[in-house]
Amino acid sequence: MIKKLAKSIREYKKETILTPLFMILEVVTETLIPFFLAKLIDDGVKVGDMGVITRFGIYLVISALISLTFSIIAGILASKASCGFAKNLRHDMYYKIQDYSFYNIDKFSPSSIVTRLTTDVGNVQMAYMMLIRMAFRVPFTMLFSLIMAFSINKKISLIFLLAVPILAFALLFIAKKAHKYFDKVFKTYDKLNNVVSENVRGMRVVKSYVTENKEISKFKKISNEIYNYHVKAEKLVAFNSPIMQFVMFSSMLIISYFSAIYISTGSMKTGEFMSLITYSLQILSSLMMFAMIFVILTISGTSAKRIVEVLDEVPDLDNPKDPVMEVRDGSIEFKNVDFSYVKDKNKLCLKKINLSIKSGETVGIIGATGSSKSTLVQLIPRLYDVTEGRILVGGVDVRDYDIATLRNAVAMVLQKNVLFSGTIKENLRWGSEAATDSELVRVCKLAQADDFINSFPEGYDTYIEQGGTNVSGGQKQRLCIARALLKKPKILILDDSTSAVDTKTDKKIRKAFKNEIPDTTKIIIAQRVNSIMDCDKIIVMDNGKINGIGTHKELLKNNEIYRDVYESQTKGGVINE
Repeated sequence: MIKKLAKSIREYKKETILTPLFMILEVVTETLIPFFLAKLIDDGVKVGDMGVITRFGIYLVISALISLTFSIIAGILASKASCGFAKNLRHDMYYKIQDYSFYNIDKFSPSSIVTRLTTDVGNVQMAYMMLIRMAFRVPFTMLFSLIMAFSINKKISLIFLLAVPILAFALLFIAKKAHKYFDKVFKTYDKLNNVVSENVRGMRVVKSYVTENKEISKFKKISNEIYNYHVKAEKLVAFNSPIMQFVMFSSMLIISYFSAIYISTGSMKTGEFMSLITYSLQILSSLMMFAMIFVILTISGTSAKRIVEVLDEVPDLDNPKDPVMEVRDGSIEFKNVDFSYVKDKNKLCLKKINLSIKSGETVGIIGATGSSKSTLVQLIPRLYDVTEGRILVGGVDVRDYDIATLRNAVAMVLQKNVLFSGTIKENLRWGSEAATDSELVRVCKLAQADDFINSFPEGYDTYIEQGGTNVSGGQKQRLCIARALLKKPKILILDDSTSAVDTKTDKKIRKAFKNEIPDTTKIIIAQRVNSIMDCDKIIVMDNGKINGIGTHKELLKNNEIYRDVYESQTKGGVINE
């Protein structure tokens, strides 16, 4: 785990190495201060030697200034190293996620990924800063302070060696007990983020159904879970302070008692006693810092584990060694294809799919909800890999293509249309960054979007709010279709993407496709028969299988499912060509 995280240090190695170095130099100069103070008291103040007082006074000031300088430099370097490390860690996680297939993304919920990129990285950043600063300061402070303490009085200094194992045992016990609660806290954070993101995205639905109280109740429940886990963990961690103080003050009392005896017998000087007290405070304060580091590492250990899970996740899809870099045409062939989202042959969504589509054909797909229509088309651009069988695009197995090459040849307009914050032009250019304004207008005319865009005061420079909330459902669908067309794909897949468009506009879109992009293979998933009835062929899906293939007339004669759908929509007045 440490090796995996350490890879994100990269260009901040220098700061990471220099921080402990300056911390050690700070500790060395800080440790000399009590020594100089003892000399000033015993050899200067007690005997009234102003020369000694002046000399050691200067040593004290210089040591304090040097220690302060080293501390400031170490602090700046540590901040730069930890912030840079966190920046690289977020970068590595984000870029790793970009390589995930849909299967990998399904393993981590969006809310969990957000928590790992924010809260977990923040915890690890804090731990990293503590490690390169305090984790070096603490042992060296203890080491140098013990050396100086033993140089003053070996017997009294043995007290410190008794305090350390007592504290170490207490800290290990507390950390072990608290760790399981911190682990639960971060898992519950994922749930909380999920509830918040769902509520914000579905704010209009929440308000229209007046379910604010229900959503507040869900939030309170999960928030209380986090509170309870935090309380249980913090109750355990809270024992650190009283245990540390008990050991520290007990040690101080014992040191003071024995020092008084040595001073009264003349075997110890007053200045030495004062420096010994200072060294004892430094040692015990270091132990307090160690306890704080231990708590932070306990918390961040869970976060680090969650981050490494993201970095260690192996993308389900990868490029072959010698990928095919060109898609010849838009022909598609399914050969004995089985598919399962969970890669279990006993839980298949698609079963024995055999299908051949010629380049340039217009194919309609219809079927009941849950019949795996969307699943079928998602296999074409290799968003998932087949469980069994093969899919050929342009006569080549999709697994033999360079993934980017294949997906650039396939444009999909999904059921959930997504527009991003920015102007209409910026959203359209997701299809092609180099597209000219005239190309934008051309594809928008094909998608029947040009008219409503020009009705806006700012036209193509109209700003789209996050999620496209300031355009209607039908307008959003047409913008997404135009964006897909801008890719100039060999295969265009419309997954129920004209459901919010009126039948007249839907017909115009299909007519434009037929006249303007005849060489592009077009696959249209629809619930309305009139959206696909003029297709070259229509596929009827039922429970993950192909129930029938044919033209509109052929299916009316030979396919019961298609005939039932057609008749139900005709009687309901849906068919209106």
